[in-house]
Amino acid sequence: MSRVLVARLDSAGDVLLAGPAVRAVTAGNGGGPNDVMVLCGPQGKAAAELLPGVAEVFSWASPWIVDPAPPATQDHVAALADWVRKTRISEAIILTSFHQSPLPLALLLRLAGVGHITGASVDYAGSLLDRRLRPGEDFPEDQPEAERALGIAAAAGYRLPGGDDGRLQVRNIPDTSFLTGDEPYIAVHPGAAVPSRAWPPLHHAAAVELLIGAGYRVVVTGGPQEQELTATVAVPGALDLGGRTDLRSLAGVLSGASAVVTGNTGPAHLAAAVGTPVVSLFAPVVPAIRWAPYKVPLELLGDQHAPCLLSRARICPVPGHPCLSTVAPEEVLAAVQRLTRGVTYLSARRKTRNA
Repeated sequence: MSRVLVARLDSAGDVLLAGPAVRAVTAGNGGGPNDVMVLCGPQGKAAAELLPGVAEVFSWASPWIVDPAPPATQDHVAALADWVRKTRISEAIILTSFHQSPLPLALLLRLAGVGHITGASVDYAGSLLDRRLRPGEDFPEDQPEAERALGIAAAAGYRLPGGDDGRLQVRNIPDTSFLTGDEPYIAVHPGAAVPSRAWPPLHHAAAVELLIGAGYRVVVTGGPQEQELTATVAVPGALDLGGRTDLRSLAGVLSGASAVVTGNTGPAHLAAAVGTPVVSLFAPVVPAIRWAPYKVPLELLGDQHAPCLLSRARICPVPGHPCLSTVAPEEVLAAVQRLTRGVTYLSARRKTRNA
């Protein structure tokens, strides 16, 4: 079996969106399946370990991706090169978003002995890429991030096998009913990786109160650093699981939910990977057409034409955070009701495409 590296040097959500491309590479190009090694950032490691088709995961903090960035020392670079040589990788596919360049990693991989490298670059790549896609020419930039990754994999000769519809997937989803109980519930994940993508905590608490009043059972989730937030959001009657799940067990909790309420953050893509409908409180600092939850029933809330549009801001540049703060808790309740009743989400599709 050939050993092929798929690189996505970002966080959990980005890695989950790379999952369909990983499966395409694992399937091979007619010469039999491949051993796929995933190279990711430290925040993406747990997600990479959940992806079907991954033989090995190597976590490396990229000095041009991770924030705050680690020093670009000789020892730090050597750790990556040593792993690449030891693993005997023959080919690499570098997955990037529109604002990222594959060229720094391509240079390091080339120096480590990787013979064939594919990536998408607006810049001249010289001898660093054997197959270079030109964004905006070889493929459109405004497409879902998972499809962008599939396009890069296809340029290297890898496509999804028949019967694989390209949805996000994770493997070995655990039974977490011992945490959640057996009755149906709505999962609310109020945390976000950066402040610009977060709906205010008291808005979340009000929405949870409305959901409970409408007869829903609510489970509030969050990481160990978010326990104060989840305690605020989990009003009386809600179950607070703040700090009680890792990414794998969170997949189980989200899988058991009737719907998930969250922002544009990793758990939104994890919900999509387990097939759970999502109410997405989506700040337009990045485009929804690229980053909205992929191929699941979706309600997209938030002003997609707010002044922060496409700013990529980590902290909201507009006083009052109007793109999300103007979303009323009643809108979240109505969105949950539509999703749990199976009402069409055509309006969300339109918002995603036209944002």
